[in-house]
Amino acid sequence: MLILTRKTGEAMAIGHEMRVEVLGVKGSQVKIGIQAPPEVRVLRDELLEKERERAQEDAPKA
Repeated sequence: MLILTRKTGEAMAIGHEMRVEVLGVKGSQVKIGIQAPPEVRVLRDELLEKERERAQEDAPKA
């Protein structure tokens, strides 16, 4: 895992097509903006986990 320190208004690039910017910090919350191509799905981790659980439940039983 790469760990970076960024201030409000600073950004980082992921490849040539994705950009993550720190928009603000308020208490323990950080607001970030993500620019990515439409074909790149961006999800919060907890939503991805719910999708994985749902897919396991819907998978055919052997």
